[in-house]
Amino acid sequence: MTQDIQDFVPASGDLLALGEPTHQEPACGRVRNELFAQLAAHGFRSIALETDRIAALTVNDFVQEGAGDLDTVMREGFSHGFGELTPNRQLISWMREYNRNRPPAERLTFHGFDAPLETFSAPSPRRYLGYARDYLGLDLDLAGLIGDDARWSRTEAVTDPAMSPGATAEAEKLRTLANDMLTTLSLRAPELIAATSPTAWSRARTHLTAGLGLLRYHQQSAQPLDQSARISRLSATRDALMAQNLLDIRDTEAQRGATLVFAHNAHLQRNPSHWSSGTLDLNWSGAGALISPLLGERYTFIAGSLGRSEALGLREPSPDTYEGSLQRHTTTWSLTATTAIPPARTRTDTTPAQGYFPLTQATLDAADAILHIDAGPAARH
Repeated sequence: MTQDIQDFVPASGDLLALGEPTHQEPACGRVRNELFAQLAAHGFRSIALETDRIAALTVNDFVQEGAGDLDTVMREGFSHGFGELTPNRQLISWMREYNRNRPPAERLTFHGFDAPLETFSAPSPRRYLGYARDYLGLDLDLAGLIGDDARWSRTEAVTDPAMSPGATAEAEKLRTLANDMLTTLSLRAPELIAATSPTAWSRARTHLTAGLGLLRYHQQSAQPLDQSARISRLSATRDALMAQNLLDIRDTEAQRGATLVFAHNAHLQRNPSHWSSGTLDLNWSGAGALISPLLGERYTFIAGSLGRSEALGLREPSPDTYEGSLQRHTTTWSLTATTAIPPARTRTDTTPAQGYFPLTQATLDAADAILHIDAGPAARH
C-alpha cells in the first residue's frame, strides 16, 4: 500500500482514470485534490471531471485567466449540482492560484467530459446548435424545427417514448443540419481559425458536438423498449458521448501532458457496469470500457473504494468483504495494486440511495489499483 500516485502511472500512460464509488462522500474529492497536486508536480497538465463539458468552459476560463468570480463559476460552471461540493470549490481555487504566475504552456486546464444532460432529462439542442450556426455565419432557421424548448426538457420526453420529440421529422432534419454544420466547420477550418482563433473554432466544434449528442440522446429516448432496456440504452448512449469527449480532450492535451479524469467508477471501469433498484436492472458499458481497448496501456484505471461514511450512513464493512480487507490496512486512504488484494466477497450492506457501488471481483480484475478511503475521523479533517 502507498499514497504515492506515481507508483501507478506507467511511462506510456496519458489518461489516468480515478474512480469514486459514490458522489456523496466528500473525502473522495479531497483525496482526488491531493493526488492531482502530486500529478501536477510530475507533468500532468489537465483534469477532467464528470460534469457538463460546455459549462466547464466557464470554469477553465477562470482557472486559466481569472475570468469571472469564483462564486459565479461554481454556480454556472458545473452540472449535477457538483458546483456546491466543497472539494470542487477547493480544487478550482487551487488551480487558479497554481496558474496565476505561470506561462500558458505550463498552466493547468480544467475540462468537463459529460454531456449536458441528466439520465432522466435532457435539454433542447437550441443553445448548442445556435452557437455553431452563429460562428459559421449561416442563415438557418433552427427555431421552427426546435419549437418549444419545454417539449425537449420535460422529464416525460425521456421517460415516455410517446412524449419524446426525438423521432419526429423535425428532429431528423435537425440531425441532418447539425451533421452538415460539422462538415462545414471542418472544411472551413483554415479560414475560420485565421479569422478568429484556434480556441474559438474549438469552442464552436464543442458546442456542435454537444448539440448532436443531445439529438442522439433524444432519438434514443423515443425508442419503445421496456423500462430496464430503455434506461440501459440511455446510460450507454450517455457514456458513449462521455467516451468521445474524453478522446477529444486527449487530442487537445496530447502535446501538453497527461490528464487525470475523475468520475464514478461506473463510468470509468473497464468491465461492464451494472445497477439494480426495484424493478430496474441496468447493464451497459461505461466510457472506460469503451475507450480502454482503443488506448491500451495509455489508459490506467484506479477504482475507488470506501470503508465507512457518516455522509452516506455507511457502516464499517464486514471483514470478509473486499472493503473490509482494505480497511484493516488503511487509516486514512491508500493505493493498492489489485494483485495484492486477497479473494473476498462483495459487500451487501449498501442501499441504492447511497449511490455506492461495492467492489466486485470483476471490477478488481479489470482495474490497475484500488484507492481505498477509510473515511474515519482522520480522513475527514
